[in-house]
Amino acid sequence: MLFSRAAAVRTPEQVAVMRRAGRVVAEMHEKIRGAIAPGVSTGALDRIGREVISSRGATSNFLGYAMPPFPGVICASPNSMVVHGIPSDDVVLRDGDIISIDCGAIIDGWHGDAAFTAPVGDVDPAILRLIDVTEAALLAAVEVMVAGNRIGDIGHAVESTALAGGMSVVEGYTGHAIGQAMHEAPNIPNQGQAGTGAKLRVGNVLAVEPMLVLGDPETALLDDDWSVVTASGDWASHAEHTIYVGPNGPEILTLP
Repeated sequence: MLFSRAAAVRTPEQVAVMRRAGRVVAEMHEKIRGAIAPGVSTGALDRIGREVISSRGATSNFLGYAMPPFPGVICASPNSMVVHGIPSDDVVLRDGDIISIDCGAIIDGWHGDAAFTAPVGDVDPAILRLIDVTEAALLAAVEVMVAGNRIGDIGHAVESTALAGGMSVVEGYTGHAIGQAMHEAPNIPNQGQAGTGAKLRVGNVLAVEPMLVLGDPETALLDDDWSVVTASGDWASHAEHTIYVGPNGPEILTLP
């Protein structure tokens, strides 16, 4: 299984560059989050991300990614869309929606990647709890990311937190190691058995990204070959950080 493979070990100098990339991502999050409101299009949010990337001398690791080439610098996924939503001026946020924003940046060849889900206006308390549990699952995963623990401990932390909070975990989509490519081996599952998988080592850098659903977690891919939605229409939440397994414990690189 892919999570049994050990992640690459980065030098402190390489991590320092990834920290810079992570701060660009954090700035994108901050400015996009501040613009989220009813009546704003996801295309407008993408333009904010482009402005941050340009102003910081970074490049996007989302724009042009894979086939068909992804057309934005952010993924913008509202409501029942789990991940990989294409930003568009035709998609306008409404009061009561939620929106997941996933974005990344490259500095000197090294990547950062992170996501958050935010409410739009006045949102149902049950949906706000979904967001809260998703963020708690991510933080629970970060806490176990110490040298000597295993990749299975990460998935176990995410899954146990989600289930304790009454949420379902999306299957088939995972986090990943990250470095000079956005997606590197091994995959980092959101489910798992504690004490299994490859050992974490000082210098590993992993992007962990819980995707939770308030209801049925089965998914479907839309005709654009990117957007992943819940098959039932139940709403989903997504959170992600790039985390360094450091000598003194985990460090989130995608914070300001």
